[in-house]
Amino acid sequence: IDSVVASILSSLLLYATAHASTPVLLPIESQRIYSPEGFDSNDSTEIVLSGNLPNLCHKSPKTEVQVKGKKIEIKLKAYHYHESNPFCPKVEVPFLEVVQLGVLDKGNYKVIVNPEDSIKKIGDIKIAESNSDAVDEDIYANVEHVIQNDIDPTKITLIGNNPSPCFVLDRIEFLSNKKDTYSVLPILKQVSDYCPMQLTPFNYSATVPTNLQEKEVLLHVRVMNGKSVNSLFRFQ
Repeated sequence: IDSVVASILSSLLLYATAHASTPVLLPIESQRIYSPEGFDSNDSTEIVLSGNLPNLCHKSPKTEVQVKGKKIEIKLKAYHYHESNPFCPKVEVPFLEVVQLGVLDKGNYKVIVNPEDSIKKIGDIKIAESNSDAVDEDIYANVEHVIQNDIDPTKITLIGNNPSPCFVLDRIEFLSNKKDTYSVLPILKQVSDYCPMQLTPFNYSATVPTNLQEKEVLLHVRVMNGKSVNSLFRFQ
């Protein structure tokens, strides 16, 4: 009998452990919607959401996107582990989530995060009409990291590897959304018709404009693969 009881208890413990370790998706709040400037109707559009996970039992934010005409609805959730554990460390963990919106027609779009919840957030993004059939009219550097200067916070360094030495930096442009985001465009030029595959490291320095009033600004760096590298920096 004792062995039967022990077997039952062991099975119940294994079931409880497995059940407790299964995460559930729960809505989380976005504190800010960053809408970069410079996307057109040929681009794969991105926006960026920032916020804080409420405790250490929340992990891995994810989004679900629906485009309804000129309205974009985004469900922002995170996996919640140890649902029955009342002792999750109350440490807020910052997150920055890049949301892929896909290719959008030109126009002004309303963005609603968590539209069915009381924690919903509302923003907007503008899509311009493309002037060419290319995905991007310019070739951007293959940026992997952005570093802010410790002494002068307006100075940044773009670090990465271009796929061939036949591309060199032409210029770095900054587009402001007039609120809280600079789109950073590290534009390359081709200096040779022969482009061997050879990783070419680079460090590009730039000075960020200071005409935005926000203390914390998103740098949205467009990169060669059509996506972006995003970092929050304090400039004041």
